[in-house]
Amino acid sequence: MDKKKTGLPPLDWLRVFEAAGRLGGFSAAAREFGLTQAAVSQRIGNLEAWLGRSLFVREARGVSLTVEGESYLPLVQESLSALERSTEDLFGKAPRQLRVAGLGSHVNALVFPNLAGFQQRHPGVRLVTDSVARRSSLDEERTWLQIRFGRGVWPGREAGLITSEVLAPMAAPGVGWGAPVIELRGERPGWRDWARLSGQPEPGPALLSVDSMEHALTEAQQGLGVALGSLPLARNLLQSGRLRRLDLPEMTTRDGYWVTWPDERVQSRKLRALIADFLDTLRSAG
Repeated sequence: MDKKKTGLPPLDWLRVFEAAGRLGGFSAAAREFGLTQAAVSQRIGNLEAWLGRSLFVREARGVSLTVEGESYLPLVQESLSALERSTEDLFGKAPRQLRVAGLGSHVNALVFPNLAGFQQRHPGVRLVTDSVARRSSLDEERTWLQIRFGRGVWPGREAGLITSEVLAPMAAPGVGWGAPVIELRGERPGWRDWARLSGQPEPGPALLSVDSMEHALTEAQQGLGVALGSLPLARNLLQSGRLRRLDLPEMTTRDGYWVTWPDERVQSRKLRALIADFLDTLRSAG
């Protein structure tokens, strides 16, 4: 190959190389940029000639990075990301839309009650919510900003705590302790854990068993028993009088409700600031 030149190669060549290295082939890079495979191959060939080094091994079954290509790829990715972030911070417009996904019950209880505060701080930002039926669906959800329940650790995602999960006995007006309890199946602590930690007698067997906190709170509102309910999710029900806390101890758990996002999706300082304001709004609802 030609002798390596000094300075920097054209940005277009570097972007195509990064895409081909990240996606594992020239065809995939061509699809990402709307180019032909031949155009991608030509740009990478120009870059290799400019550097005086081979970056890919071309074989009948496809291409693979050379040792030098593997060493160069992370440097190019870091540089392109830094340039994109700096350009966005200096010249980019503030985000005009924030889209968040979560269980419908979580959106209802954690987002909507204090949404007015966020709109006052960002009157020009359109907030879009997407409801998912099950928590397991969030891993396949295309909306990358999400409200999740758990311990705050998800591979490849950052997370900001909205509020910890706190459980307390609650029931509809007129239903007291001694009524049948409602069993909630799942990862949250149950009545046995509550009795052990609170020093209270364990209640009798449940006559109703549900698999979601939303259903447990609904059954309790209908006067069908006492739920070990989530204070964050039941806040509006308690304030409106549809449910009332019984005069019994509450239990703080190790779980919580979080705003989460993929590491690589929030690079802009303005977008990070918008998400931080959104998180602060949700926290103030507590």
